[in-house]
Amino acid sequence: MLTITHSNAAGTMIDGTSKGDGTADVLKTVGWRWGRSISAWFVPQSRDRLPKLHTITRTQEALEAAGFEVETDIDHEHRTTAEVEAGKIGRQADRVDALVAKADRKSTASDDAWTRARSALDRLPEGGEPIKIGHHSEGRHRNAITKADNAMRKSVEASTDATHAQARADAATHTTDARYRPVTVANRIDTLGAELRKLERRVIAPRYDDAQGYVDATDAQKQARAEHLAPNLAEKRDQIAYWEAVRAAQIESGTATGYDRSTVKKGDRVKIRGQWREVVRANPKTVSVSTGYTWTDTAPYAEIQQHQRPE
Repeated sequence: MLTITHSNAAGTMIDGTSKGDGTADVLKTVGWRWGRSISAWFVPQSRDRLPKLHTITRTQEALEAAGFEVETDIDHEHRTTAEVEAGKIGRQADRVDALVAKADRKSTASDDAWTRARSALDRLPEGGEPIKIGHHSEGRHRNAITKADNAMRKSVEASTDATHAQARADAATHTTDARYRPVTVANRIDTLGAELRKLERRVIAPRYDDAQGYVDATDAQKQARAEHLAPNLAEKRDQIAYWEAVRAAQIESGTATGYDRSTVKKGDRVKIRGQWREVVRANPKTVSVSTGYTWTDTAPYAEIQQHQRPE
């Protein structure tokens, strides 16, 4: 018996599989991946999200068609965005620690490989003495050259691995900071707002009638849609509330600027990406600035670093 499970904290996973039982080929075709660190199959990007029911249904049908018995255990509850973010930050910190430790191990291995390579080179005859063909030392000389060559190759590979591991560790240390960059936070709020409005439109969207074409949805249909989309709507609203609170705190602390159409006017000067530009037009969500040519550039208000009045 195979069991497809989903929880907000763990994501969508499957229990009961074993190596060589034939489930791997089926799961790969429906978008599952094998997680080496967790030794289990999982649906990508399913953690901290509502269950992807279409993927779960497709997987169940494919496995049953292949002769497996499948049951599901789906938890539709979702954690608050604050809990989700705290979990992400904690996992990222653990990942940084693991990558730093790996980089240290690789660096030590690189040093050891270099020591072995130097030792192998030191065993070669001094002065680059050529191989004496037919001499009793020919075999020993050739073996020494081969060992020195192999040791040097391993040293170079170990050094490359150490450099790569250190680069990954350095990049990982900035991941959380990048997620909370003021401009990124502002863009995320805009994106989440668009996604929420799209869900709300689905509730009141017209329905198609074979005889009349598109007609207004009935109250009963709107109510059914609202109930079906309620978890998604609640999740989006909670995410927006969390990130708006983050942005408000950033503006209050001075980490982010809070300019908008009410504070930026035509003729003002604004600093965007390190350059001062004159405002040509203040749009609802963006500001148009002069370039010195016949066209203008447009940037969101969140990218304004400083602002000056004409006077």
